Amino acid sequence: MRHLLSTEDLGRGDAVRILDTAEEMSAVGDREVKKLPALRGRTVVNLFFEDSTRTRISFEAAAKRLSADVINFAAKGSSVSKGESLKDTAQTLEAMSADAVVIRHWASGAPQRLANSGWIDAAVVNAGDGTHEHPTQALLDAFTMRRHWSRLNRNASTGADLTGLRVAIAGDVLHSRVARSNVWLLRTLGASVTLVAPPTLLPVGVEHWPCEVSYDLDSTLAKGVDAMMMLRVQAERMNASFFPSAREYARRWGFDDRRLASLDSLGLKDTIIMHPGPMNRGLEISSAAADSPRSTVLAQVRNGVSVRMAALYLLLSGDTREERNELTKVSSS
Repeated sequence: MRHLLSTEDLGRGDAVRILDTAEEMSAVGDREVKKLPALRGRTVVNLFFEDSTRTRISFEAAAKRLSADVINFAAKGSSVSKGESLKDTAQTLEAMSADAVVIRHWASGAPQRLANSGWIDAAVVNAGDGTHEHPTQALLDAFTMRRHWSRLNRNASTGADLTGLRVAIAGDVLHSRVARSNVWLLRTLGASVTLVAPPTLLPVGVEHWPCEVSYDLDSTLAKGVDAMMMLRVQAERMNASFFPSAREYARRWGFDDRRLASLDSLGLKDTIIMHPGPMNRGLEISSAAADSPRSTVLAQVRNGVSVRMAALYLLLSGDTREERNELTKVSSS
């Protein structure tokens, strides 16, 4: 891999390789010294044009655990707020010899523009661009599902994909880059995906996506799901009324206490509840659901560091047999 920009362009082999490497990286978090020397001497720049907490911190932790030098760049209070262009910012980073640039931008397509412009000779990782994609979030979601799936099927290979897994993604699909990235990646890994949302919160052309579409959360649950992913209602991106009221939205499309209780009666004893965060408790998900034993919210955050370590490692260190053997030795020591 040269860049990580989109899950739509990510083949099954590359996706499984990232997930397998993340399994090895996860062992580092259990060690007393949570460090590997893999990226010593490399520089990773977190270039965030949009506010973020968990994603930026996750990438920073991932790079530091690989012993890379990390530079955090926020648009607010920088030259960007004075009118500096993406090109000028990129050329500044090039002059600083950045090896990888992790970029979050409000404009869809900005990471692709940076990667293909010739302005910078560094690996580019898309940390979320507009309402387009968020590939590492989808990868950490898939990693979380695969770990749960493997625990239920103890004979399954650690390199297995998600073939046969039924995933429902519910909520504000229209504004969700997480939903887009997950649809493409999950289908690549063999899962079947159903999007659940009011018609006003589905994007134009969704009928051409590799998934099913439903407007009824209860009927979707009744058909059976292995993973239920709730999406945040992104009020900051809404310039109109997309549903009658918060109460109506929570009743029809939120994962509330009633739906949590219904999982057992529907025979869905192993179904997990996911959320990319941050959560609007009481709107798209109830506190009981978010804090239940079925919830993987905190596991997703924890797994995000391992997945981002894997992505940075594969982008900056390659994936030769010798390097993987050395990684395995270090991570198990």
